[in-house]
Amino acid sequence: MDPVIVVGAGPVGLALSLCLATQGVPSVVLDEGAGNDDPRPARTAVLRPDTAALMARLGCSTLRDEGARWVGWRQLRRKQQMRQLPLGDADEAGGVGGTAGTHTGAGDAADAERADAVYPSPLHLPQHTLTRGLRDAAARHELVRLVPGSRLDSLEQDARGVTVHTRGPGATWWRGSHVVGCDGARSTVRKLLGVRFPGRTAVERHAVAALRVELPWPGEAVLHRQPPWRGGGQEVSARPLADGVWRLDWLLPARGDLVTPEALVARVRDTLAGWCGATPPYDLLDTGVYTLHHRLARRWRVGRAYLAGDAAHLLGALGTQGLDEGLRDAENLGWKLAHAWHHGASETLLDSYQAERRTAVAARLRAADQSLTILRGGGGLRTYLPGSARGHDTLLADGHLGNGPLGAAPAYPHSPLAPPYTEAHTTVDTRTGAPVDDVLVTAPDGMTVRLRDRLDRGKVLVVLVAPGTGVWDRRHWLTAGVMPRLAEAVAALPSPAELLVTESYPGASAHSVLLVRPDGHLVAAFGGVRPDELYAAADAARGGPPEASTAKDRSGRSDRTANIN
Repeated sequence: MDPVIVVGAGPVGLALSLCLATQGVPSVVLDEGAGNDDPRPARTAVLRPDTAALMARLGCSTLRDEGARWVGWRQLRRKQQMRQLPLGDADEAGGVGGTAGTHTGAGDAADAERADAVYPSPLHLPQHTLTRGLRDAAARHELVRLVPGSRLDSLEQDARGVTVHTRGPGATWWRGSHVVGCDGARSTVRKLLGVRFPGRTAVERHAVAALRVELPWPGEAVLHRQPPWRGGGQEVSARPLADGVWRLDWLLPARGDLVTPEALVARVRDTLAGWCGATPPYDLLDTGVYTLHHRLARRWRVGRAYLAGDAAHLLGALGTQGLDEGLRDAENLGWKLAHAWHHGASETLLDSYQAERRTAVAARLRAADQSLTILRGGGGLRTYLPGSARGHDTLLADGHLGNGPLGAAPAYPHSPLAPPYTEAHTTVDTRTGAPVDDVLVTAPDGMTVRLRDRLDRGKVLVVLVAPGTGVWDRRHWLTAGVMPRLAEAVAALPSPAELLVTESYPGASAHSVLLVRPDGHLVAAFGGVRPDELYAAADAARGGPPEASTAKDRSGRSDRTANIN
């Protein structure tokens, strides 16, 4: 079977190719550029715990040395501090605000804050270093072929695959099983497919600067509304990067005047003086002005062609992260294409990519648009949150910290892959379709790891909750208690599966069994070993039996590079 063709070698395209490779699927990555990225310190990526963990699993080596985790979050208004939150790693945070299934609104965040909760810290790094780390990982993988200088200009589909043509120094035709457009906001793939890209233009506009400087809040991210100094504007934020570098953002009028370099330097000096009492020494590394748009492609799948990342959606207002959503696109689509490549797939499975991811991003865009009305619309705040400055601050924090409707990792409770509810199902603290908690698990071979470390391997995970397993003799696991019956049920599942055991899971009773998708979303939880119901849930999670056409395609595998000279 031919490789998957990925158009675009930004973070989303590279992440998708690596997701496919870790699941044994070859890909060709067509890169319009020269195969490198110009350093732009002011263009950064903020990764939530789930996407940061995904990047680590895919082998991105730049996260540890060139990324910074914030130790706190601070909000100011005029001369007053309104809010301060401690931030920690995802394990210490214990999932506070980490998923849409756990905390979904301002009230939840306020309750957690009152309980002195520690919120999970985002990972902040320049986007070019993230891209470089992913590119290096892709270059090391034998199943990924990177092709620089390849600009797409033609795309054709048939019942067995796709054919695309690239122009450039090595102009040629390429044959693939599927094609995925990860080629940005001006996507050529989207245009060739004739997919519309409606939305709102110039939702927010920001001036940005990256500089090395000492600020009064080492390691803390700061959002300052209505700063009291002259020219402070409506809002300015400071977010730490590695090596003493900070990214500063100033909110500008959406359709205001051109920001000259001199005016931007004046903003830098005035802001630093306002925070520090006098302008401290600083090293200005990079500046820019960018405009945020909100757009959503009408269709994300057309036959064997798909859209992901900025080619499918644009967002970013109020701290929401378009790149985070693009990486979630890659993980979601990656396991489904891998299943289709190895085992064949139903139309239900392939259609579920759009059903899940487009719905989730649409909800994020709606939440951002509603919050913009509240936060930027003058009297709108009093209309929706009467007298609640705390609720106002919570909304602002949500997008930046990955909380609530603006930022939490999405759940897919109404997915076409969700199994029908039966009496055998039980409830845990994770709702169906939401990302599972990253608990410690042990495999039958005795290896103890975090649950996230077993994701994106092309297998569903079956997790048995068995208190006291820490004292078991691991040599006898498969013959103890309910394990033989469960192991037999797992071996009979309709798609590849891995059996894991955990001491405990939030909200789960002893001998509960959790079925988890390859991308870490909960399919179902059962009160004990129920082989028939487990099989039915696993069958639903793969979208049912594969279509005859896709199963037949697997018999015609060709060379993985699949270029037609």
